[in-house]
Amino acid sequence: MRCEIVAVGTELLLGQIVDTNSSWIGERLALAGIDCLRHTAVGDNRERMRVAFSDALDRSDAVIVTGGLGPTQDDITREVLADVLGVELIRDADVVVRIEAVFGGRGRPMPASNLRQADVPVGSHTIAEMPGTAPGLVCPVGGGGDDSSKVIYAVPGVPWEMKQMLEGTILSDLKRRAGISSVIRSRTLRTWGRSESGLAEDLAAEIERLDAVGGPTIAFLASGMEGLKVRITAKAPSDAEVDDLLAEEEVRVRAIVGPIVFGVDDQTMESVVLDLLIEQGLRMATAESLTGGMIGSRLTDVPGSSRAFVGSVVAYDGDVKRSLLGVPDGSVVCEAAVTAMAANVCGVLGADVSVAVTGVAGPDPQEGEEPGTVWMATCVDGVVDAVRTRWPFDRTRIRQFTVITVLNALRLRLLARRDA
Repeated sequence: MRCEIVAVGTELLLGQIVDTNSSWIGERLALAGIDCLRHTAVGDNRERMRVAFSDALDRSDAVIVTGGLGPTQDDITREVLADVLGVELIRDADVVVRIEAVFGGRGRPMPASNLRQADVPVGSHTIAEMPGTAPGLVCPVGGGGDDSSKVIYAVPGVPWEMKQMLEGTILSDLKRRAGISSVIRSRTLRTWGRSESGLAEDLAAEIERLDAVGGPTIAFLASGMEGLKVRITAKAPSDAEVDDLLAEEEVRVRAIVGPIVFGVDDQTMESVVLDLLIEQGLRMATAESLTGGMIGSRLTDVPGSSRAFVGSVVAYDGDVKRSLLGVPDGSVVCEAAVTAMAANVCGVLGADVSVAVTGVAGPDPQEGEEPGTVWMATCVDGVVDAVRTRWPFDRTRIRQFTVITVLNALRLRLLARRDA
């Protein structure tokens, strides 16, 4: 089964919107065992869209089109699909009712232009999942119905709508057409504290072993402040067997790389830290300078964070550091300053543990310190541990890497405390 993705929208070509849809679809196709041959982006132009759809069909067995299913005049994916298939559009009365229901549920009148979204190429049918007003389409090619040799799927460009349709209908239909009965699944281990090249060296022997025995595969993905991801992918005849393969390989990888693995799949550094705090009955505060509240923001993004997180003192100005957090006179980018911040914010906010950061995010030097100079500290059981680093990054990444690094330092101390 060969598949292609065509993303529709002039805004993609102008760089106004990043095409995350195609990358997400491509990843899901790979996990389903479907070969994706090409990603194409095309503007809202009837002739160029027709050529893009037709060429993709010539090369592939299945084409997934994302975008251009809205109600406005430049949303012409339906019309172009009908042209490529050589059929007319017909208005689906059931879809009209569903669209009207969406607007009725919002207490708003439905613009007449939205009726265009109920137009379906003859011989095609809509996708059952319809979270918005735009139905997705399954368009068999050549009049063979659902058993036709080729098919075009059309989904909205809105990511959350597209994802529901892919996972609910399209991936299973593609696997049926391809005759794929095996299960392919991945597990992602999130790490922090090792470079991608260093991690690849650590796991080189294991990767060679897997290649030799034909077991799961290992891939790496650097994801900034989300950590360096190690993705393990396995294939087996059943869910239980593939889960066993993934679990076995996870144990092997963890044994090799050690405690730099902080989470699995959707876990984040902040969610793991909060779980450890809740487990140990501890309350946490943050004292932030150059990160300007980013640590607290990341923590409060996690549902249930109020069970452990009490609050932040964002002390950006030096006088604020001294008056609120008892930072001594002198430089505010030093060990004494960050130590005072970490220790004293616990008393100010009634917390058991804390993290503190101060430094120079740039672009200009401060107090003789170059941009990227950062002091970070953790306070656990009244004991402060401070460390200095120098990030060779731009302002944004200096702040982002500081957030995950200081949270990781706290994670390691909490693990040691739990296991003591």
